[in-house]
Amino acid sequence: MNTREKILTQDQAATIVKQWQHEHLNVVFTNGCFDILHAGHVQYLENARSAGDRLVVGVNTDHSVQRLKGPARPVCSEHDRCRVLAALESVDAVVLFEEDTPIELIERLLPDTLVKGADWALEDIVGADVVLARGGEVKTIAFLDGRSTTGVIERVLESYGRTVCRDEKKTL
Repeated sequence: MNTREKILTQDQAATIVKQWQHEHLNVVFTNGCFDILHAGHVQYLENARSAGDRLVVGVNTDHSVQRLKGPARPVCSEHDRCRVLAALESVDAVVLFEEDTPIELIERLLPDTLVKGADWALEDIVGADVVLARGGEVKTIAFLDGRSTTGVIERVLESYGRTVCRDEKKTL
């Protein structure tokens, strides 16, 4: 399958989720910025996928990431982030959302299982009430220690920042 075929509009995602549920497949939803994909993301998504039969990943748009993380982010464009996620075997569908939280997308897709990182308390997980009210499950997954996009950015700057700046005669 071409990875572009996994990147769906919200309408397309709603249709395919209904189809999968009609086929009695458990649809899992998770979301995030997924800027600079790393091993922690891969493990998280593999674990999320193991919670059901199909995994839909909601991805914050560039504008949403900027509002949440600041004007220097994202490093990778929404298009690139979606393409990389779609290339993962564990991911069945990728869909963008513009809002700061995925509540509208969750209400539209109505997944069977909602997954977030273990750093979230159940009562703080956006959309948990929607999924639980339909008899679904909400699960949290532990992160891989020492892996984060911010950590990757910091290591790159620490290792190469001065060299790049010196070579280009710029400062960070």
